[in-house]
Amino acid sequence: MDVVEFEFKFEGNDSDKHRIDFYDVNQAMIGFQRSLALTTHLVLNDKIITQAPALKGARIFALPAEESSWKMTASISLLATALYQAGTAPKDTPLGHIIYSMYDYVIMESLGVHVDYDKTLGQLYEDAHKQNIEVPRLSQARADALIEKCSTAVREMHRPISMNSTATRGLITARINQQDFPLPSPFSLETFEYINETYTSPEIEEIVGRISSYNSNSYKGRIFVPSEGRPISFELQPSARSHNNIVLITSSLSFSALERKSRNGFIRCKVLRQTSKSGQLKRYRILEIEEQR
Repeated sequence: MDVVEFEFKFEGNDSDKHRIDFYDVNQAMIGFQRSLALTTHLVLNDKIITQAPALKGARIFALPAEESSWKMTASISLLATALYQAGTAPKDTPLGHIIYSMYDYVIMESLGVHVDYDKTLGQLYEDAHKQNIEVPRLSQARADALIEKCSTAVREMHRPISMNSTATRGLITARINQQDFPLPSPFSLETFEYINETYTSPEIEEIVGRISSYNSNSYKGRIFVPSEGRPISFELQPSARSHNNIVLITSSLSFSALERKSRNGFIRCKVLRQTSKSGQLKRYRILEIEEQR
């Protein structure tokens, strides 16, 4: 059963004349397929794979290219799995919307555009449950780990723009039940620079925030900082990976999950700020942590 199609097209410069650098667009499409495969596998199996051919529970088909267009359409087709039996899946399955929303989260966050994870995916999981589709309910920490695994793929998707400049923009649109859902931010030279270049401030600063997601294996996560108005990625530096600091991190995360409107659970951190070439904040390197009193 085909649940969602993703269209990826390029515009500008030579691509408007129906010409594009062969190697660049080939690498871009490999990145496109890899990012779709890793996202789909996580949604269906709650596991992050490192190789796209390891995708289980679905297949990704390439549809014929349209004449006079630099556009590739990928169709994600679910196999008969524990999620449903062949021929019994509801026609308007929420799985396509979940895959789209997860992919939207991965791509937009990779490009520096904040997405409210709970708002975009929470209702979709409820819809799936009502239709007796027991799709794994993924935490934001799992989705954030996927962003890291897809980073190289997303960078490669910029190649026709960033290398030989045979295009200036890349646009992704999902199609579910004949309805189009464009991803809000196009690929551009600016988004490539955001992904590709990182500058670390030499000055230590203090921030106050509350942990919204955390991966204990990578020591990475996100911290909501009121002064920034959004969650910011972080990585605990080796000096900050003590037992006491991990307790503070996980305690703060618990308050975020259980008492979202409470003022408890805030921590104070000494950090180094990491920004893009244009100065946009990308993440913090946390050096020290203490409880906010």
